[in-house]
Amino acid sequence: MWWGVASALLANVFYSTGFVLEKRALSDLPHLSTGQPARVVRLLIGSPLWLGGSFALAAGFAAQLAVYRTLPIAAAQGIFVSGLVLLLLLSSVVLGERPSGRERRSVVAITLALLMVVASLQHSDAVGGHASSRRVLLICLPALAAGLWLYRSVERRARRRHRLPTAGVEYGVAVGLLYGVSSLAIKGVSGLLRTRGVSDAAFDLLKSPYPYILLVTGATGLILSQTALQRCRASLIVPVCTTVTCLFTAALGTFVFGESLPEDPLRLALRLGGTALAVSVLLMLPRHDEPPTPTKELAHEA
Repeated sequence: MWWGVASALLANVFYSTGFVLEKRALSDLPHLSTGQPARVVRLLIGSPLWLGGSFALAAGFAAQLAVYRTLPIAAAQGIFVSGLVLLLLLSSVVLGERPSGRERRSVVAITLALLMVVASLQHSDAVGGHASSRRVLLICLPALAAGLWLYRSVERRARRRHRLPTAGVEYGVAVGLLYGVSSLAIKGVSGLLRTRGVSDAAFDLLKSPYPYILLVTGATGLILSQTALQRCRASLIVPVCTTVTCLFTAALGTFVFGESLPEDPLRLALRLGGTALAVSVLLMLPRHDEPPTPTKELAHEA
């Protein structure tokens, strides 16, 4: 179990580092548009700094596979949320982003949620490894459609004149749904590898929906996440995306893979309370960035 906790924390380091490197690279690239996916890919792979960030994210993906082999899916998501603390620190130091007071309080609440989830863990917790393809598709396809619809809706509203600049919450929710679907597919791949081994699981993987879900979410998520990350602060959009991904995976992944919640009342309260606290943090975040006041503009120019 503790190997799983260590792998989850390592994944957090890789993911936070990767997102910050990608955001730093995106600030030097021309404007990206979801309507020109080939141009987006060409610009991204031409940036060495962005490639470094993508390699860090790939390392986080590998660590996530190890996590799902040793920890229940709901507990793993609670630990993944802790990466938001490191992300906000890195975005402040490397990117010069300054979280608002409300966002800093959200970090404290997220840290408390992490401690509650970790305290609910026990060595006897069952780790699910198999789910029917029908059940997986029943959950994943509507979530994919919802994420794409929400992203497109935000894009349309963002083109309107006299609209307050978006802080990125809606973008984060849309991309979080896509990554939540991807996380369920990673869990499915991990389960097959855990029960059958690499060589025996290869044919079963090709028959399962998991590799195809990963291809769709990987390609779509690449375009949508990078355009959103270029437009909005990493210190807001990534926490929202991470929270939505973790909640989606914990709530629906537990059902899909047949993992049971703790039977002990105290552990159950900690697990559910930590999840509820994370939801409340997401609802607290502002939907729009405050427009700069004349005082702030003068101070910035000075």
